[in-house]
Amino acid sequence: MDLLIQNGTLLDPSQHLQGVRDIGVNQGKIVGLFPPGTIPSASAKERIDATSCWVTPGLIDLHVHVFEHRTSLGIRADRIGVAQGVATVVDAGSTGSRDFSSFLTEVVEGNHTQVLLWINIASQGLCDGLSELADLSQLKLEETEARIRQYPLIRGIKARISRSVVKESGLKPLHLAKELARKMKLPLMVHIGNGPPQLGEILDLLDEGDVVTHAFHGKPGEILDRNGELIPEANRALQRGVRLDVGHGSSSFSFRTLKRAKELHIPFHSISSDLYRQNFDGPVFSLVTTMNKFLALGFSLEEVVEASTRMPAKILGLADEIGTLKEQTVADLTILQMISRPLPLLDSENEKLVGNPQLNALYTIRSGKVWKHDG
Repeated sequence: MDLLIQNGTLLDPSQHLQGVRDIGVNQGKIVGLFPPGTIPSASAKERIDATSCWVTPGLIDLHVHVFEHRTSLGIRADRIGVAQGVATVVDAGSTGSRDFSSFLTEVVEGNHTQVLLWINIASQGLCDGLSELADLSQLKLEETEARIRQYPLIRGIKARISRSVVKESGLKPLHLAKELARKMKLPLMVHIGNGPPQLGEILDLLDEGDVVTHAFHGKPGEILDRNGELIPEANRALQRGVRLDVGHGSSSFSFRTLKRAKELHIPFHSISSDLYRQNFDGPVFSLVTTMNKFLALGFSLEEVVEASTRMPAKILGLADEIGTLKEQTVADLTILQMISRPLPLLDSENEKLVGNPQLNALYTIRSGKVWKHDG
């Protein structure tokens, strides 16, 4: 074997698996999960002792911005990917059809982290600023469709439907995005924020499998009404199978909203960071830090890992390929240590929680290649 990971406690929600196992990796694939000590250490070219560590499927960050040289937000994918315990990142609309070729060569081919894409419904994406849906002439739907048909790394369509983005365009760009998403049989990820359009109007247009990102922001127009109850349009959307994504970001994650959502048993389907250049040094820092905020709020480790592995893989239509430790799948793994050390955690409203214990990424394995972290 190329790699043998020994004595780690596996946590794989895709297989309802938790327990101490050794993992064998060869030619970039998982070749087996074995009782500890079954495979001699000498049989592997490389060995990792994961005693007292959690071994999970490679973490998946469903919402980032990594078009480093073409947008004001872009950060290098490897900096927030394999360098931080994350095997796969999904850029959320930094590029549309116009600059897709540059995104492919500079980002997808220029990083070790697997980079997938929500393609922006606006052809210019975020390359010309952050009001990309104010001018509907920039929606080149035939070009976008052609890109989707040619490149399977495009896993869905992104539409940012908030006041500063759409200006006077209202719901029209969302209607156009939905038409294309239905035609291509892809999910739509919708960014929400300050209205208009109003959140209820947006939610009523979404289908099963579509994703609302920034779902737990604390700004006006959130999923909770003035009495702290779930708005009816959100309840209907959840009943239809619409997914709620975290999308932390600089201004889109509220401990208050999450606490109330937890009391109401409102689900979160995926934990994502919305990492970009301006929030890398706080309040977001990393996907693992975002996961720690959920642990500090009282969610279980199993819930947090599932929302960072199995569920994003399912949303992307890749549940049989990533987000799992099943034999013969790509060897994407994350090795995490639970450390007992009280550390402050901030949301986007500058509210503080103290997390203890917290996860710390020790290793990222991407397609069988190992990155060791300083911690």
